[in-house]
Amino acid sequence: MSDLRGTDEAFVNSIIGEGTRFKGEFDLNGLLRIDGDFTGVIRTKGKVLVGRNGRAECTLQAGTVVIGGVLRGEVVSTERVIILSTGLVLGNITTPRLIIEEGVIFNGSCKITPPSSEPPRVGPNGQRAQVAFPAKEAALQGQKR
Repeated sequence: MSDLRGTDEAFVNSIIGEGTRFKGEFDLNGLLRIDGDFTGVIRTKGKVLVGRNGRAECTLQAGTVVIGGVLRGEVVSTERVIILSTGLVLGNITTPRLIIEEGVIFNGSCKITPPSSEPPRVGPNGQRAQVAFPAKEAALQGQKR
């Protein structure tokens, strides 16, 4: 069973194995490892690992995201995003912490946010929900005067 353990000794409870194609939505607790092809939406407070041979075209909402393969889409993370040297990311990343190894290909935008204890919100269609920040808006209004 030790080969089913990911980073930080978290148990991998969901795997899309090499040679497997999956299209749909994942709402899970724990860790998802993608070594095959995935298209859709992923929501977890845990971790998502896209392995070296993994390919994902998705909207991804997770605590921690580690990318060693190919990811196309939007990533929203509450903790951190790590792109390994073998990673290719085509899309946008929103996270409080971003770690990119040398050799990565990243084509998109990155927004670094303050750490949050509340998970990011992604709707059923994979679009991020709009969240109002009244205090921030009030402060910005005060600056305009």
